[in-house]
Amino acid sequence: MSDVFRKAMTNKLPRLPPTRAPWADEPEREVAETEDLEDEEGDSLTDLGAMLPPPTKYGGTDLSPLSASSFFSQALEVSPPSSPCTFRVYLTPPTSTPSSQQRPGGSDSGGSGSSKNGTYLVCHHGGGASGLSFAALAREVKSKSDGEMGVLAFDCRGHGKTQTEGSLAVERDLSLPTLLSDFLGLVEHMFPDPKAAPSLVLLGHSMGAAPILSAAPILQSKGYTVPGVVVLDVVEGTAVEALPLMKGIIAQRPSSFRSVVDAIHWHLSSHTIRDTDAARVSVPSLLVPAPDPGPSSALDSQHHLGPKGKQVWRTDLLATEPYWEDWYRGLSSRFLAAKCARLLVLAGQERLDKELMVGQMQGKFQLEVMQDTGHYLHEDNPSSLASTLVQFWRRNTRVLVLPPKIGQPGVSGLKNSAPAVVRRVGEE
Repeated sequence: MSDVFRKAMTNKLPRLPPTRAPWADEPEREVAETEDLEDEEGDSLTDLGAMLPPPTKYGGTDLSPLSASSFFSQALEVSPPSSPCTFRVYLTPPTSTPSSQQRPGGSDSGGSGSSKNGTYLVCHHGGGASGLSFAALAREVKSKSDGEMGVLAFDCRGHGKTQTEGSLAVERDLSLPTLLSDFLGLVEHMFPDPKAAPSLVLLGHSMGAAPILSAAPILQSKGYTVPGVVVLDVVEGTAVEALPLMKGIIAQRPSSFRSVVDAIHWHLSSHTIRDTDAARVSVPSLLVPAPDPGPSSALDSQHHLGPKGKQVWRTDLLATEPYWEDWYRGLSSRFLAAKCARLLVLAGQERLDKELMVGQMQGKFQLEVMQDTGHYLHEDNPSSLASTLVQFWRRNTRVLVLPPKIGQPGVSGLKNSAPAVVRRVGEE
């Protein structure tokens, strides 16, 4: 019935006169518009955007670069005699020492009980990154440790502001033996006397895990105090399996940026880095001005110079492909063999290989999984990671010194006995 009713109502409607589009009688106007479109074919948005000055804000967010001085106390250039490199080192020394803790009612008869040498978190970044990737973390570590833990980070060979003498091949030599030699040379040059050196908690992110795990037993054998090692978001099994995909991942990155601010915006919009301040301080160190294309155009030469000019990557990651497998082979066994406290921090989800899974069930290391972070978890959520690191350090470096037992010679009773004192590993 509904169809019959609809047809009946349609037949009752009056027929409308035929209509024509307003422009149907204007062929000349159509031709003119076509010519205008042809004239504007060369005026694309891309070409127009290239003529505009680089922005410093996106969506009202200031993305101008931040100085490292807001995150570290010092920036040094260190040239170990064993290396052809002059390393850029970022340093925040410990500003206070941990005080001894005592039981209620006791008196601290042993003085402050603090380590006169302090403790440093020594950080080694991953491939393509820089020491400033730890800038936001360094500020949080200083805050959450009340200045008790210092932070040392540096640009490794071929990265950041580190300069290397010799050929390009020397600078691009990122083999594990070279990374290990550079790391040991830097630490021994900064702290030449193992007995007077501070205790060193070694931290490595991705590629950086390989040299710090290899360096830990060597430093310990030379007399340095290494209370713990920390590995950030790298597992041997998954890393080796992902190596065939690395070329495609690297190829998806832009080859250049119109400005440093554009690069910061890309890192944030692509969720490569999720914290704005961390990106503003670390991304500029990943780039260098594009090389001068030649004297053919003075305008182009000016465009490629300076922080506002076209930028390219500082490190050619594809050139490091021959070393990728060496970075990760044997990583799990070296981590579990470390003769100190061990901490593994992963991003997003737990993805242990078989060797680490067995070690985890045996309680050989502490595992933390940080949610809502990417591969650069130390930049995505530096506050949370800093809390984990400080708790890990304090838990694994405090030793309870108990008072003498009642009844021992010279001990008359509990009231006259020495109080319990908590000291850190490596304290005198």
